[in-house]
Amino acid sequence: MKKLVAALDVLSSEKAVKIAKDIVDYVDEFKVNYPLVLSAGIKVIKDLSKIRPVIADFKIADVPHLAYMISKIAFESGALAVIVHGFSGSDSVKATLDVARDFDGKVYVVTELSSKGGEEYMTKFSVDIAKMAKKLGCHGIIAPATRVEKVKILREVVGKMEILCPGVGFQGGSFEVLKFADGIIVGRSIYESEDPKKSAREIREIINKRT
Repeated sequence: MKKLVAALDVLSSEKAVKIAKDIVDYVDEFKVNYPLVLSAGIKVIKDLSKIRPVIADFKIADVPHLAYMISKIAFESGALAVIVHGFSGSDSVKATLDVARDFDGKVYVVTELSSKGGEEYMTKFSVDIAKMAKKLGCHGIIAPATRVEKVKILREVVGKMEILCPGVGFQGGSFEVLKFADGIIVGRSIYESEDPKKSAREIREIINKRT
């Protein structure tokens, strides 16, 4: 079954946990980014991980020793996985992967952002980034649901590696990406909804019909 990962980009632990509990029956994992962690503290990862596994989307993009430190904090706080920017280079990605192995965790590598800006510089290198992620033994890549044809190409590159795709919903990404991806990451269409539970259920139903 294809995954639904809910991005919880809200600004309080209380709101994040409430939404998480409301939608738990329809999602496989949660994703947290800097807005929530900087507002609520790193403990929010552990709180959410009691409900569903958590991906720490810190888009790690720093020199290796700092990439190592950031990853370690995330995994020590209960994260199942971290997300690292591939453009930071293989040494930084490897440092993150070294930490993940100590915690039996996962590393997802961003190939290109789903926003328009992702096309300015990242798109031309995304295939090379995907090849690097596969060579290093990372667990998956993050690819844009807003560019289905690119995800098709990336699937050919990474083989059976996991592909998660943000961009469905507010950014206009297509559910068609599920032909090539293992799951989608949805944020605002759920957490900004008047009824997050209903929205998550409807998205899950669409996913199930397409897989």
